Amino acid sequence: MASAAYRAGEKLHSEYYGEISDYTRKGGVICSEILLPSHAPSEYTDRETLWNAVEKAERGKKAQLAYSFDIASQNEFSMQENIALARQFLLKSFVSRGMVVDFAVHSPDKEDGGISNPHFHVMCPIRPLDEHGRWGNKQRREYVLDEHGERILDEAGNYVFNAVPTTDWGSPDTLEHWRQAWADLCNAKFAEKGLDCRIDHRSYARQGIEQIPTVHEGPSVRAMEAKGIRTDKGDFNRWVRKTNAMLREAKNKITSLLKWLKAVKEELSKPQPPMLNDLLMTYYNNRNNGAYSTKAKTANLQRYADAFRFLQEKQLFTTDDLDAALHSMQNSINAMKASAGEKQSRIKELDELLRMAQYYVDGKPAADKLGSIRFEKARQKYKSEHDNTLRTFYMAERKLKPYFKDGKMPITAWRRERERLEQEYKDIQTELSPLYADVKRLWAIHYNIYEVQHEQERQQTQLRSRKNEIEL
Repeated sequence: MASAAYRAGEKLHSEYYGEISDYTRKGGVICSEILLPSHAPSEYTDRETLWNAVEKAERGKKAQLAYSFDIASQNEFSMQENIALARQFLLKSFVSRGMVVDFAVHSPDKEDGGISNPHFHVMCPIRPLDEHGRWGNKQRREYVLDEHGERILDEAGNYVFNAVPTTDWGSPDTLEHWRQAWADLCNAKFAEKGLDCRIDHRSYARQGIEQIPTVHEGPSVRAMEAKGIRTDKGDFNRWVRKTNAMLREAKNKITSLLKWLKAVKEELSKPQPPMLNDLLMTYYNNRNNGAYSTKAKTANLQRYADAFRFLQEKQLFTTDDLDAALHSMQNSINAMKASAGEKQSRIKELDELLRMAQYYVDGKPAADKLGSIRFEKARQKYKSEHDNTLRTFYMAERKLKPYFKDGKMPITAWRRERERLEQEYKDIQTELSPLYADVKRLWAIHYNIYEVQHEQERQQTQLRSRKNEIEL
């Protein structure tokens, strides 16, 4: 739990140890996310819930809970590109195998030499999840057999067996495959961006690359350096790091320059999208050309000014910007509507549970009274007199049976959850209102510029047709 809190920069409570790990003041955490396979419980998207479940699944205090990986990002990519690449790698290489992934992207302060060190941490529970979302075994027994296929006994009379991992997640071959997969993804991205640099998942020794190595300092040297006492080994390693950093910096600057030149060349060569202001001005000029009154022309000018000011506020300048904004807003609306729908569904469920709970509470005295009557005739008479109350009670009892805990129902928790969901639903509706208004205005602008573009295309088609007739 502490490792997860540190990597995510969060405050997490371990139910197993009764400890709180608070790293909310830790800097350099760009983002964190939990990726789940399809069969994993949805509640595991909550980091505290996930790791408490992992700790609870282990019997031994010294048991290893998770695989941990630290993977370097690439300074040649933007932070957004690095995050997208990390997510793609983890989904393809880990989640597709059924693994739960908790990853966090860090970008700490620059180290010696001025080279930034963006990277991401990965933690994966060792125990696999079965198809029902329950934690499985890390190992299974593979019994040793004799030449007759019978189990072999040791001196104590116990069957001899080997502990075999239930997955291949911890094997060297799998690790090698992951290292190569990450290198392949990064190299494909380098090629896509037109960069000559490449990474190799193999060690420098396997690649045959000679580089100035640092010397091993050891704990005593590190302790002296930590106290501010300079050592020969420390001075040498600092010189090595600075020298290697200078070489990397020179290479990075050349790469950045080539990247910039390529980007400028590509930007200059590709057609630029039409500007919204020009299209809007054309649209309202056309309207004014057909207007007969000064009032109508003034109104058109006011509509143009309002539309122009709205686009400036939204930082929308081209038709591509407008299309992207409409797409993004629509996605946000769809997501918020889906969330609101889920909350409404849960509210209905809670309303039904609370209704059943009231039936249960109202009918409980009658059921208890019936249970205390010893004679059958008296019981039948009482049942007949309170038939409707008892039927309602027994129906409610059957439906509420899965929710009883220690003989009690979580009625208060249901009411609080409903109040919370009701407020969250209202908040979503409040957020949706201005979003709907913005989308409506943008679609109106989109329709206006479509008219202009359609007319321009029609005129260009006529010109081409006339040119062809003249040439013939």
